[in-house]
Amino acid sequence: MTPMTPITGGPRSGPPSRKTSGRRPSDRRASEGRRASIDPSKLVRMDKVPHLPGSDVFNVVFVGAGNIMFGSDEGPWNHSFRFEHKLGPRLKVVALIDPNTERAHAVLAAKCATFVRSAYEATRVYKSLDEFVRDVTPALAPRVVVVGSPPMFRGTMQHGRDIELQILKAFPGVALFLEKPVATGPAAEIAECFKVAETIKASGSVCSVGYMLRYLRGVQMIKKILDENNLIVMATVARFACAYEAIAKPDWWDVAKSAGPVIEQGTHFCDLSRYFGGDVDIASVEAHALEWFEQPGHLSAQKIDESAIAPENRVPRVTAATWKYESGAVGSFMHVVALHGHDYSCELEVYADGYQFKLVNPYVQPVLYIRRPGSDSEETHRFADDDPFFSEVSNLIDVIEDIEEDPECDPILSSFEDACKTYELTWAIRLASEKSRKPVVAKRDAAPTVSS
Repeated sequence: MTPMTPITGGPRSGPPSRKTSGRRPSDRRASEGRRASIDPSKLVRMDKVPHLPGSDVFNVVFVGAGNIMFGSDEGPWNHSFRFEHKLGPRLKVVALIDPNTERAHAVLAAKCATFVRSAYEATRVYKSLDEFVRDVTPALAPRVVVVGSPPMFRGTMQHGRDIELQILKAFPGVALFLEKPVATGPAAEIAECFKVAETIKASGSVCSVGYMLRYLRGVQMIKKILDENNLIVMATVARFACAYEAIAKPDWWDVAKSAGPVIEQGTHFCDLSRYFGGDVDIASVEAHALEWFEQPGHLSAQKIDESAIAPENRVPRVTAATWKYESGAVGSFMHVVALHGHDYSCELEVYADGYQFKLVNPYVQPVLYIRRPGSDSEETHRFADDDPFFSEVSNLIDVIEDIEEDPECDPILSSFEDACKTYELTWAIRLASEKSRKPVVAKRDAAPTVSS
């Protein structure tokens, strides 16, 4: 990327004014070892939240025209949809940045054919951030930049893979919303991710990373009970079993391109584990994997031709890891590539003195089971209408506009630095599992037969 000139001025350009009355409550709680949290009663579905008042426009830039930004049949992600519902007619998407300009124009045409046309009818398409910066005027300066581009192009200090730094350089103080994981480069680059985190923190910019499961009402209910009872987590147990039959993207099956299922997919549950257990003693991480060439690792319902992938780059079928938290608590995580069909099977258990919390099916129909002191039975809490994608966007915008209703609230639940720690954990799991694996013993042409 070429050097950029900071853009300032214009209507509501740059960061809005923030309260400056000392340290925020989140700083205080972080120093006490507590994770940021939100009262679960404040996490409500989109149709229960009124549009933000005001007649001024709210400029947004989207980086990436893919599924995470505009939705697909594969899952509930669709950031544009949530911004539309939160901001209403105030939303103005001033730029859509994606090298695939044909796709960008297509998604904009689809938006302009709907009732949200006013948000997109003036949107300009650019191949790169540089192009936008050269063309932008103060009136079009963004309030927030939403980055949903592939993680291999983010999270480093390197030219062309440092979009966070380039955004802050061009628009000092602008708010950032970044998809997870923060990067998918080699493990040697993890230190660079933390340098990016330091730069973002020093800038004073609002920054949220899209670990949306932290915004589940069930997750925040667990957090509230732990905090109210001054409980210290003893153990976390996480399991993520994907429906591999529905994964038809060849790159996902190639660890050289996707970084592997724990880093690319299991990151959400490693993050939730850290959210409750705290920072991990990385040196304590141990892991084992079931590899594709071992007898139990043969799959019968793959929709891709795995023989086209180098044997050493094929994804493990099972990865099982354990570790110690710095508090002394114990954590474990298992990622499984085994299920057919479409629906995944995911669970997280959290244990504290007298308590067991079990969160089931968090992506679709979250259910929380709680066993409390003095009882052998479990109480059940269902959250059929929960939308953590909207909650993370809603809270981000409230922070940008400085309208948090509760001064004790910590709406940004995942900072870039915190997300770097999750990324570090997932890499530690992958490296530990690879260290313990057997040599590839099967020939390349001995790959499982592709199902029809």
